[in-house]
Amino acid sequence: MMLSLNDSHPDHDLGTPARESAQTVTLTIDGVEVSAPAGTSVMRAAIDAGIEVPKLCATDSLEPFGSCRLCLVEIDGRRGTPASCTTPVEAGMSVRSQSPRLAKLRKGVMELYISDHPLDCLTCSANGDCELQDMAGAVGLREVRYGYEGRNHLESKKDESNPYFTYDASKCIVCNRCVRACEETQGTFALTISGRGFESRVSPGMDEPFMESECVSCGACVSACPTATLQEKTVIELGMPTKSVTTTCAYCGVGCGFKAEVKGTEVIRMTPWKDGKANEGHSCVKGRFAWGYATHKDRVTKPMIRARITDPWREVSWDEAIGHAASEFKRLQAAFGTNSIGGITSSRCTNEETYLVQKLVRAAFGNNNVDTCARVCHSPTGYGLGQTYGTSAGTQTFKSVAKADVIMVIGANPSEAHPVFASRMKRRLRQGARLIVVDPRRIDLVAGAHVKADFHLQLRPGTNVAVVTSLAHVIVTEGLDDAAYVAERCDDKSVQQWREFVARPENSPEAFERETGVPAALVRGAARLYASGSANGTAQSLADAMAAGGKRPNGAIYYGLGVTEHSQGSTAVMAIANLAMVTGNVGREGVGVNPLRGQNNVQGSCDMGSFPHELPGYRHIGGAEVRAQFDQAWGVTLQPEPGLRIPNMFDAALAGEFKGLYCQGEDIVQSDPDTQHVSSALQAMECVVVQDIFLNETAKYAHVFLPGSSFLEKDGTFTNAERRISRVRKVMPPLSGVGDWEATVKLSNALGYPMAYTHPEQIMQEIAALTPTFAGVSYEKIDRLGSVQWPCNDSTAEAGTDIMHVDRFVRGKGRFVITQYVATDEKVTRKFPLLLTTGRILSQYNVGAQTRRTFNSQWHDEDRLEIHPQDALDRGVKDGDWVGITSRAGETVLRATLTERVQPGVVYTTFHFPESGANVITTDSSDWATNCPEYKVTAVQVMPVAQPSTWQRAYKDFNEDQERFLADARLGAAVTVTGK
Repeated sequence: MMLSLNDSHPDHDLGTPARESAQTVTLTIDGVEVSAPAGTSVMRAAIDAGIEVPKLCATDSLEPFGSCRLCLVEIDGRRGTPASCTTPVEAGMSVRSQSPRLAKLRKGVMELYISDHPLDCLTCSANGDCELQDMAGAVGLREVRYGYEGRNHLESKKDESNPYFTYDASKCIVCNRCVRACEETQGTFALTISGRGFESRVSPGMDEPFMESECVSCGACVSACPTATLQEKTVIELGMPTKSVTTTCAYCGVGCGFKAEVKGTEVIRMTPWKDGKANEGHSCVKGRFAWGYATHKDRVTKPMIRARITDPWREVSWDEAIGHAASEFKRLQAAFGTNSIGGITSSRCTNEETYLVQKLVRAAFGNNNVDTCARVCHSPTGYGLGQTYGTSAGTQTFKSVAKADVIMVIGANPSEAHPVFASRMKRRLRQGARLIVVDPRRIDLVAGAHVKADFHLQLRPGTNVAVVTSLAHVIVTEGLDDAAYVAERCDDKSVQQWREFVARPENSPEAFERETGVPAALVRGAARLYASGSANGTAQSLADAMAAGGKRPNGAIYYGLGVTEHSQGSTAVMAIANLAMVTGNVGREGVGVNPLRGQNNVQGSCDMGSFPHELPGYRHIGGAEVRAQFDQAWGVTLQPEPGLRIPNMFDAALAGEFKGLYCQGEDIVQSDPDTQHVSSALQAMECVVVQDIFLNETAKYAHVFLPGSSFLEKDGTFTNAERRISRVRKVMPPLSGVGDWEATVKLSNALGYPMAYTHPEQIMQEIAALTPTFAGVSYEKIDRLGSVQWPCNDSTAEAGTDIMHVDRFVRGKGRFVITQYVATDEKVTRKFPLLLTTGRILSQYNVGAQTRRTFNSQWHDEDRLEIHPQDALDRGVKDGDWVGITSRAGETVLRATLTERVQPGVVYTTFHFPESGANVITTDSSDWATNCPEYKVTAVQVMPVAQPSTWQRAYKDFNEDQERFLADARLGAAVTVTGK
């Protein structure tokens, strides 16, 4: 019998991983002839051949360790009984995994484990889900010759400090799996084994509480634990789940796959899915644990209407709410014209739901006044990459970072905002990849405990274009560019013009040094490192290395909102695209331009045609041929002119021309800039329909509230930052009785445009039929393959396209774009001498509507203002003081945190709590091409104050009213919520 093993296992997979391009060797295990790649462990080969080998310290996601001594085997010609997890296969090897000798040894090992373990299986919360229990049965252990009520577990105490899981030292078998998971999978190195022999313990947990340690609560240790030592509190309280549903996380753009494990319709735990391509079994604190918001008491599950925003809400039926909204929209269009209403899609909703909203606007409203929250985050990505490469998305898979030699992170903080990807990247950095960080702030990657950047270009906010263009200047003038790649792959005319532009003296690091604040020597060193792999690299050394059989280093760029949310956001994206092209770093593994998307379906909301100028698949509304296709499919005549962007909607509302808005799953009052401008615009509208799971800030100004659904109540798909389309599957029925897509269908039907879908799968079938890049996408294929990546059609592999622009750019020849640096209008003055920039923190998400309703607030319960100690000293500010922050747009109050993470002259805050009012002070300055707000640069003054601002007190009053409303509504009382 011959079993042929493929090498498609994860790199860290039950023992010694197979080496790349390894030869296949043949061996015999228990009389079965097995073929496996050289370097594969005996355990891996045995398991793939269907031969089970007992194990405790080995898992399918960690490097081999060889400590438990259960996976012992006998090998002909070798002395002793080696551990199969650490023994690589060899040609001709004859292995026995079962024998009387091995059985006796394994029983002895298990006796020792059990002797120091409480025998409380029947009452243990892990009963039935315990590997120690399983292995005791597997080796046939029936009695223990040693006592088991030792002082180790009698004296041990539980650490219950973490809100999501407990640590029970009495049940620890010191297998090291939690420690190794923290190191290898997460990369935090928060756990160690302290003590020796019977005194061995995991620390933290015994010596210090988890909540006082460096633990980031990703859950990797909990997943790795084979006993009940580390276990979710929900399992302890509610018991073991009875079934699981595979779905996709609804937080950031990484798009982690999860198994939602349930009992009935109650979620017991979320377990990272090992077959999830984006995360491969890893997770962060939000996706793993912060899902309780879905059943939080604040959920609004009944539709409500009111005539004016100062009137009390009145609970009504779905039919009445939909009928009222449709009637109002018809009235407004009759009175003010077809273009007087519009809609906003959500980056938190599914592709199918987003597609329906833009279809509703175009087919039922009869205009193109549709936009998405991607407008305020990554719209410059769509524009910039579309102009240079021909498609509005990143070029790589997340896994590609494992092949990168030099990694550049610009305006992104993956450790906080995209932690699962950050763990992948840190693993590569620990393996020797070099790192360049371009950020105004000293983020974790700059000088972490186990990762240190080779270069930190700590630029002043607003000067990204200057820095990236000066990097290109060095590469071109020093001959470090990949001339052969550029000649073959890029447009000749644009290349020549761009080279002349970047080579100008005014684009040198020295010329920009005063503007950016970055020493020219650092810029030059970083440029050489990115282009050649060495900070001292020269054109000659690079040529010599390649002549000797070497290759150019793989340079990968990852960027975030610190690039896009600027007045030159689109210019910066194009500058990054130029940099990757000129060095030949597009079109293979380990390279590329990779936008780190903020929300779970930002990519999908853009793909689905949510912008006012584009139909699904990024096809311009002005194209007659494309428009005719949709006209025929939808049975309407679409308007050829682009509609209003979100900022245009606000301006038109204040001008009395825009009167109605359907806002699905987006809190524009909290998330959009210049809050007072946004709220004034909403107040000027006559019918605002908000569809959400909570009464958010925007709902203060709504006339109709439609209950939304959480991701646990949805069927559909999300598309992550690597263009990966993954299934979202319903775990429980919608609490309101109506799904988000069904509400849109109801509204469309009430407006007189019939929609007859009965399941989201039908919507995806329509998307695939009308969108060339989605032509090969289907639920059947996603269910079978786990996920697919667009473009996915007849011209791609079945699972779509993992690496973009391999042989040619989507647009044909890559296009270089002149990226002239233009200083932001938002400049420091005597009145506003500091620059405010913003970002995220690990435990909270976006506007905080979800995470603030979980235990995650135990880590971060308020937004704070980070200020350099010198700036604080100049203003008489001490750590923890309340400070007033004023800008040209407004004022707010925060507590101060003194830190050298920010440079003098720069202050920083997060925006997860409405009462912080971060967007009360941001201005209406925006990107020249896309109107993406310039959140990252606001000139401010900071001064100590005695108490919170008027704005915050008003917010607090409103929240108290809202809480009373929700409490009374649960009792069936009619109360008033005022819009203070």
